[in-house]
Amino acid sequence: MSRAPITAKGAQRLRLELEELKSVKRPAVIEAIAEARAHGDLKENAEYHAAREQQGFIEGRIKHLEAELSHAQIIDVSQLAAGDKVVFGATVVLADSDSGEEKTYQIVGDLEADIKQGLIAISSPVARAMIGKNEGDEITIEAPGGTHEYEIVAVRYQG
Repeated sequence: MSRAPITAKGAQRLRLELEELKSVKRPAVIEAIAEARAHGDLKENAEYHAAREQQGFIEGRIKHLEAELSHAQIIDVSQLAAGDKVVFGATVVLADSDSGEEKTYQIVGDLEADIKQGLIAISSPVARAMIGKNEGDEITIEAPGGTHEYEIVAVRYQG
């Protein structure tokens, strides 16, 4: 099994989520199950079934995070010296060739991707189009809405 890349910042975020699940949410759902059991007949007890379902989600997420973190290759982006070449961890400013509108993305591991925060997965079409290119290069991205042309305006490496 190959090791999935993840930024040091992304790994820290996932460790914090894992810690919260184990120390806050897991005990809370165990308490909710115990309280629902005290109400009597479990067949007709919606609170009990909801708490058990929630427990299943929490335990599943804990197992998933533990597995991903144990197999992850943590990369400290601030230590990369790739210059103006786009590699994993790069923060890239793209300018739309038609409108001139600029967008900023950081290329991260699949597990930490969050488009609302400008974090795109290395496996995404946008990231794949940028990898290996340099500042000033033009890229073409095939999207469901058509083909888009962008210029790579800036490439930064920050932790």
